[in-house]
Amino acid sequence: MDATAISATELDVATLVLRLALGPMLVLHGLNKVRGGLSGTESWFESLGLRPGWLHARVAAATEIGAGILLTLGLLTSLAAMAFVGLMTVAALTDHRGKGYFIFKGGAEYVVLVAMVAVGIAVAGPGRWSLDSALGLDLAGLGWGAVALVGGLAAAAGLLATSYRPHQTRSNA
Repeated sequence: MDATAISATELDVATLVLRLALGPMLVLHGLNKVRGGLSGTESWFESLGLRPGWLHARVAAATEIGAGILLTLGLLTSLAAMAFVGLMTVAALTDHRGKGYFIFKGGAEYVVLVAMVAVGIAVAGPGRWSLDSALGLDLAGLGWGAVALVGGLAAAAGLLATSYRPHQTRSNA
């Protein structure tokens, strides 16, 4: 059976739907962190071992809001996807660590899916109905997908190397 190629319009619709699903979702996650003040988010980050919590609460919220807006608009799409990968990697290795795969058990299923879809968008591009297209920016393809994946993983590794200090449990040995 031969594969059937989709039309440019069908690809544009598919990428628009994906951008409108992921972008606003991440914006809302960022806004949720600041709604009612950041003190609860600061404490939560501290409990995860991300120190100082006050800094990470602000960086995470700003990154989520900024990357979400960029992806929604299709502006600097692959760089926004890189931010998604970085955020989701940190979440997987802190909040979801050791809880298995499935989200209903607290696992990383959701964050892995979000990161993978973001890389897929970086490869496919934002489509014609995007600011990247309107501005003539060609930031899509396998190379840009690799940038989103490797750059996001590297950013997460850098953040964790400099700021992840989980509480040590004492053994009675």
